[in-house]
This record gives sequence, C-alpha cells and structure tokens, in this order.
Amino acid sequence: MENIATPVNEEFLSNGEIEWQPLSLTLVEYPKGDLLGKFFAFTSLAPFGIGAGFVTLILFRRDLHTIAFFIGTLINEVLNIVLKHIICESRPLIRGHLYNEYGMPSSHSQFVWFFSIYVLYFFIIRLHHINNNSIISALWRIIIVGSCFTLALIVCAGRVYLHYHTTAQVVVGGIVGFVFATIWFTVVHRILTPLFPQLVSLKVCEMLMIRDTTLIPNVLWFEYTTSRQEARTRGRKLAALKPTQ
Repeated sequence: MENIATPVNEEFLSNGEIEWQPLSLTLVEYPKGDLLGKFFAFTSLAPFGIGAGFVTLILFRRDLHTIAFFIGTLINEVLNIVLKHIICESRPLIRGHLYNEYGMPSSHSQFVWFFSIYVLYFFIIRLHHINNNSIISALWRIIIVGSCFTLALIVCAGRVYLHYHTTAQVVVGGIVGFVFATIWFTVVHRILTPLFPQLVSLKVCEMLMIRDTTLIPNVLWFEYTTSRQEARTRGRKLAALKPTQ
C-alpha cells in the first residue's frame, strides 16, 4: 500500500497546476532571534483576540450594544479594504506571495484605534450617568482606557518595526479608525440606542434572548447581585422542602 501511495503523493505535490498559498491572515514574520520583533509579532494578533472576545460576549451576554459595537468593527474592516483598493499603495517590504494586498491604510492600526476610541467614548458619554465616584471605579476606567490606548500604540509601532507598513500608512489608519469610531458611536448612541427597546420586543430577539442593558449602569454588579439573590432564594426553598428530622 505504501509503494502505491508514494508516487501518487509525489505527483500531486509536484503538479505545477496547483498553486499553494499560506493563510496570511494570522501569519506574522519577524527577524529570527529578535525578541522585540517576536513581541511585536504577538501583539499583531491582538485584533483577532479582540474579535474572539466580541464573539464570546455576544454568545453569552447577547446585549444589543455589544452587537452594535461588533457590527461597527466589521464595517470598519470593510471600509479599510475599500480604501486600500482605492489608494493602491504597496507595503514597504515585499514578502512574495504571502501578502498580496495593499498597505494604505494599515488595517491593524485602523482596527485598534477604532476599538480604543469607541471604548473611550463609551466610558465618557455612555456611562456618564453612573453615580459612582469612588476611587476604585475611576481607577478601573483609567486602567481599561489606558490599556486600550497602550495596546493601540504597541500594535502600530510593531507594524512599522516589522516593515508591514510605513509610518504614514499606520498614521492614516489611526486617523480613519478615529473618525469612523466617532461616526459609528454617534450612530449607535443617537439613532440605534433609542430603538433598542423596540428591537428586544421582537419575536426573533425574544427567541435568541437578545437583551438591552442600556439603563443598567453596572451590568457586572447587577448580574452578580441578581444571581446571588436568586441562589439564596432557591436555597431557602430547598431548605424548606427538606423533611425535618
């Protein structure tokens, strides 16, 4: 059997009509032995981690604002593809068949700055009604927003360091991400949010258990206290049903 399979495989692999192409979506190259380059290569995968986080939140939380935020990131990516094919500026380093797309503007830069600016608007505008001026609450906001901006700067620096983009391509990507984040947050906050109560009342949303948590200032604390209270209530009921010795 092995003697029969080997010639077939060799013929298949040597077939000149088959063009093999790697999945460059998650492929990041860095100079061998360069620890800083390796670090930047890992941080370049941050958008995929954020995307996975979006999917997880949508599946387990099913909040309309999270869904709207995620839709904005998808539109932002489509906008980046359109701009790349309009500008048609190549990347600073040609990597053969690994990257065939253009480099202006940087999709990584546009993504991380869209995400960071949107998060900033969310904390400044969307959560302004929270009457919680504690030091811990303010500290958490600073940490979250600061982490987003720090990650954005690191990702942008890495794209230039690894020669995937020029400085101009990264800067333009950041500007586009900033502008579109402003536009999309305005659309969500001014137009879509007032429609959320009507949307969650639709049959399809009820079937999918989609909810609107706009009026809940601290969803995490609300879910914690609600589940804790429900657990205590059920515990008392179970204790009452147990036969007395």
